[in-house]
Amino acid sequence: MNPTNKFTSSRLYQLLGTTRKARIVRASAFALAVCTFGATAVAPLVPDADDLPVKTISQTVALPNLSSQIAAIDQADDSQKYVHEERIRAGDTLATLLQRLGVEDDAAENFIKKDKVAKAVMQLKTGKRVQAQTDDEGNLLWLRASVVDSSDVPVKNISVLRKGDGFVAQEAPVKLERRVEMHARDITTTLFAATDSDADGTRLPDSVVRQIVEMFSTNIDFRSDLKRGDKFNVVYETFWQDGEFVKAGRILAGEFTNRGTTYQSVWFEDPASRQGGGYYSFDGKSLKRGFLKSPLEFSRISSGFSMRVHPISGNWKAHKGIDFAAPTGTPIRAAGDGVVDFAGTQNGYGNVVVLKHWNNYSTAYAHMSRFASGLRKGQKVSQGDLIGYVGSTGWSTGAHLHYEFRVGGQSLDPTRLNVLAQAPLTSAEMARFKMVAGDMIHRFALLRPEESNRAVAQR
Repeated sequence: MNPTNKFTSSRLYQLLGTTRKARIVRASAFALAVCTFGATAVAPLVPDADDLPVKTISQTVALPNLSSQIAAIDQADDSQKYVHEERIRAGDTLATLLQRLGVEDDAAENFIKKDKVAKAVMQLKTGKRVQAQTDDEGNLLWLRASVVDSSDVPVKNISVLRKGDGFVAQEAPVKLERRVEMHARDITTTLFAATDSDADGTRLPDSVVRQIVEMFSTNIDFRSDLKRGDKFNVVYETFWQDGEFVKAGRILAGEFTNRGTTYQSVWFEDPASRQGGGYYSFDGKSLKRGFLKSPLEFSRISSGFSMRVHPISGNWKAHKGIDFAAPTGTPIRAAGDGVVDFAGTQNGYGNVVVLKHWNNYSTAYAHMSRFASGLRKGQKVSQGDLIGYVGSTGWSTGAHLHYEFRVGGQSLDPTRLNVLAQAPLTSAEMARFKMVAGDMIHRFALLRPEESNRAVAQR
C-alpha cells in the first residue's frame, strides 16, 4: 500500500489538531459539514412557477333577487324601541312616573288605573324600580315592576303587556337568585366598625351582623371581650333579582378568633330527615340548646309547675305546666325543632298547639288568641318559629300562655330538666354533615391570607 494513502487513527488525530480544544472545534465543524451535505442531497427540487400548467374555468353566477329584498325592507317595521328604567320617588303619581319612563299613551295609563293587577304599580314603595319599553311615538309596549312586603322583600312581579290594540296584566311569584358570599374582617376598634368596613367592596348586612352576635354570644361578650387584633370570617347567603341585591339570608358558617381562641360554627340541615337545621361545631356536635327557656321573648312566670287551687273550679289540683303572663297578641315561639301534632281547640286549653320533638319529647301551648298563619298538622317547625299569639281562650281568667313540657306523654317541670342539646346526628346524617363542613373548612382556608396560597397549591 502507498504510504501516502495510508490513513490511520494517529493520522486522523494529527489532522484534528494537537490540543483538545482544537480537536473539539474541528470535529464539530466536520460534523456540521456532513449534515449540510446530506440535507442538500435529499431535499426535493421545487419546479419553476413558469413551468406549471394553467387551466381556465368559466362559470355563470346567478345574481340575487334584489327586488324581493328591497320589498322586504320596505315592509319591515322600522320603528325604534326604547327601554327606560326609573325608581319611584316620594310624591310620585302614575302620570309623573309614566312621563319619566317616556310613556305618552293615554290608553296605557287608563288601563293601569283600572286593572286590579296593573294598579299595584301605583302602590309601589319609594326607591323601587320600574322598567318600561316604548316605541318612538311613546306608546307603551310593556311595563315591569316588583311588589314588596312589609320587610321590603319582593313577593311578586307584575307586568303590563300590549296585545294588539289593548293591554293585559300578569303577576308571577318572584324567583330570586341565591349567591354565597364570604368575607374576612379584622377588629381594630369595635365589631360594628369592622362590619361596616367596605375595604373588600362590601359592607356586611345588618341581619348578618345580628346573626354573628347571636352565634358567638355564648362564648364572647361583644361589649367587653373584643380587643384589637381579633378577627372573624363569615360565609352567608344573599338573594338577588335582576342583578339587584334583595336581602341577606342565613349565615352558613362562622369563625371568630377572640384573644387567641377560635370558635367555629357551621349550619347543617339534612334534607333526608324531618328535623330542622341547626349550628354545629366542625366535629358534628350541636351548638344549640334543645329547647328554649321560654316560648315568649318578654314575659314573667305567673304560675309555676306545682299544686294549686284552680282559679275557675276552685279545686286543689296539680298545675302541669308553667303560665307566662303577657299581653294578648304577644308572639309565641316554638321551644324546639319538631312537627305540629295538633293545632285547634281542646277543652279547657282553648286554642292549643302541640309539637312533637325528637326522643319522645313534646310541648303544648294553650289559651292562644290565634294561630300563626298557615299553621297546620304535620308541618315542620324550627326552634324560634312563630306558632301563635298569647290570648285567654278556654278556661282562663286573663291573657297568658300555658306551656307544658311532656316526655312520653307525661307532663314534667321543664325548669328541672337538663335537656341541653338538640338531637344528635345519626351516622348517615354525620356522613352528609362532613361533606358540608369540608366545604366550609376550604372556604375558611381561602379567607386566611397565610393559608390561601397553600390551599390553592394543594388542589
